Amino acid sequence: MRLRVEIVAALLVGAFAWPAAAQECGGDFEAWKQGVAAEAKEAGVGAVGLDALEKAAIDEKVLARDRAQGVFAQTFTQFSNRMISTYRLKQGAANLKKYADVFARADKEFGVQPAVITAFWGLETDFGAVQGDFHTLDALVTLSHDCRRPQLFRPQLVPLLTLIDRGVLPADVQGAWAGEIGQTQILPTDYLARGVDGDADGKVDLRNSAPDVIMTTADKILSRGWKRGQPWVEEVRVPDEMPWDQTGRTNKLPISQWAEWGVTNPNGTPLVDNGLKAGLALPMGRKGPAFLTYDNFDVYLEWNQSFTYALTAAVLATRLAGAPQFDPRTPEQGLNGDQMKALQTKLEAKGYDVGTVDGILGTNTREAIRKEQMRLGLPVDGWPTPELLARL
Repeated sequence: MRLRVEIVAALLVGAFAWPAAAQECGGDFEAWKQGVAAEAKEAGVGAVGLDALEKAAIDEKVLARDRAQGVFAQTFTQFSNRMISTYRLKQGAANLKKYADVFARADKEFGVQPAVITAFWGLETDFGAVQGDFHTLDALVTLSHDCRRPQLFRPQLVPLLTLIDRGVLPADVQGAWAGEIGQTQILPTDYLARGVDGDADGKVDLRNSAPDVIMTTADKILSRGWKRGQPWVEEVRVPDEMPWDQTGRTNKLPISQWAEWGVTNPNGTPLVDNGLKAGLALPMGRKGPAFLTYDNFDVYLEWNQSFTYALTAAVLATRLAGAPQFDPRTPEQGLNGDQMKALQTKLEAKGYDVGTVDGILGTNTREAIRKEQMRLGLPVDGWPTPELLARL
């Protein structure tokens, strides 16, 4: 039984009015809250939810966390080696066995493989052990009132107030600093629209019920465009020379084309053409690890826009499905944080949109690097090196 409370329809209808409201931020906090309260009341939130909003306060610790996400300054191998831990592999395997029947139901109903769900479960909260200690309503109020990224957080406020008002969640529910709740860190909009009662006890409890977590997570993944039964990433070995400008996650080509250019399985055997198209991701350049990325990998980026996180989650899922540890190979020397900032500053001066000059190798920075590598006649692999920095 899904959580389909009667106000979901009203919320979805009301969502068409949210984008304008989502841009309203800053100013007097109490006056701002009154605007949110009016919005919530119109959407059907009653006294319990409105009272919770009245008591909500700004949390400065949330703002500090929002501005300091240095973890993604790590390279892919640094981040993934830390996150794909022996504990997560062992506990993940144990949970796959313990909840095999639930995973089978999730796979049958939503077409999402058990290892994919389990990888998110492990990365997000260590299978429910670390769900976050931030007051969720305070966190979302803080991030919605703040003018840095209100469009991401304001649409979550009324759904959270609805969950509180209906008794699905307590007013003091705790979770991650950015408003996610439960064992796979689900946002309130997904809790409402995707919540599945996996243990048939008449409620959806994403903090304490593993079956609810598994089924709801599968529903969320499917909703982001998951293609039933298809792969997500596959480790490969690349040759010393190939058309590097054809690489990249978004340039999806037939497997036969990659094979023709000398891309093989990690053990050197030929790729088997599965009839699908895939991009070739080189997270640390042409001399580092290499992965074919299928359409389903794009769903990982819907979950988390950090390429490093998304690829780590995808690789963890392959490990849980039986793949060996990937080969880190020997990447070319990269840049440290200050050098990355210097590179981003130079790219920005050339007219590229790199987002914030933060020393993090994000999607925009990678794309700008590829364009400059092409202009300079360097191998186009999106990996920043001291040579590239010097030549710019």
